[in-house]
Amino acid sequence: MNTFTFIIAEAGVNHNGSLPMALELIDAARAAGADAVKFQTFKSESVISRHALKADYQVSTTGGDESQLDMVRKLEFDVPSHRLLVEHCGKIGIRFLSTPFDEGSVDILVQELGVPLLKIPSGEITNALLLLKVARSGKPAILSTGMSNLGDIEMALGVLAFGYLGASGPPGMNAFAEAYRSTDGQAVLNERMTLMHCTTEYPAPFAEVNLRVMDTLRAAFGLPVGYSDHTPGIAVPIAAVARGATVIEKHFTLNRALPGPDHLASLEPDMLKAMVQGIRQTESALGGEIKYATPSEAKNQPIARKSIVAVRPIARGEIFTVENLTAKRPGIGISPMHFWSYLGKRARRAYDVDDLIDYDED
Repeated sequence: MNTFTFIIAEAGVNHNGSLPMALELIDAARAAGADAVKFQTFKSESVISRHALKADYQVSTTGGDESQLDMVRKLEFDVPSHRLLVEHCGKIGIRFLSTPFDEGSVDILVQELGVPLLKIPSGEITNALLLLKVARSGKPAILSTGMSNLGDIEMALGVLAFGYLGASGPPGMNAFAEAYRSTDGQAVLNERMTLMHCTTEYPAPFAEVNLRVMDTLRAAFGLPVGYSDHTPGIAVPIAAVARGATVIEKHFTLNRALPGPDHLASLEPDMLKAMVQGIRQTESALGGEIKYATPSEAKNQPIARKSIVAVRPIARGEIFTVENLTAKRPGIGISPMHFWSYLGKRARRAYDVDDLIDYDED
């Protein structure tokens, strides 16, 4: 049975604050065959303090003259802009998604835009305030796990379980742990949560990707697991699908040479399309778990397999031996698996070189 991978084309902030460019990104994601295009929703002052430094990759791509707050402020979209993006997605037939980075943005996405699914980024996995807000919205969510360990993930899931259950008591570490351990908490997480393995570096070194962690996450939490990719190229996300990823997220841009923090670590549209095609081919190739000769193989069995044949002329009544029998193509006669059972028998008729041995020999 073929599996289906939900492919998210991560536009993020690669619109550079330009609404026309954001609309182009939506069109490119749709043309590439992605299932959804995802942006980022935030109020800069609610997310970043004036003391926050840029990450190394942000300095290398945008310089060090401006603060992180000033850099991000230029990439912020207002609510009317979001509405236009949602409308355009609906018009051309691709799902709109966005990552909220603050509590007010959760309200915008859920209450004003009606987004059915939320993505929690790796940097917010310890932000219990945002996690609780997402869960109390009731919407299913994808939790990215970059920069975390199993303990971090379990604590985040505890907050989410507490919020989804609508617990009436005061929030806190004990309450979160109790919600996570409860039968109802596990049930609601199974119903609404997907984990995303991720390496939070741009670009991510191949040696630090550790795709086998996906297996660990499935075993530890019993939840669907996807992969958010920051490596160069498309090989790793395709490999993640072969390893069972249910969701793939990949940054893309219209042009990697554009100014901005994320363009250089993103795919251009032609490579995004190649990734989608590679994933769909991989899904088809995964197939089922039963080993059998497929219909396309079955027609090749007579051509590729061998039969017991005479290796030299054999007279009627002559005894079959290893000197006068061998195995050759085609495979339309007696299988060489029965070779030894024919040794010592007498030929009922004469055989020429390469003649198939008859089934009814004594």
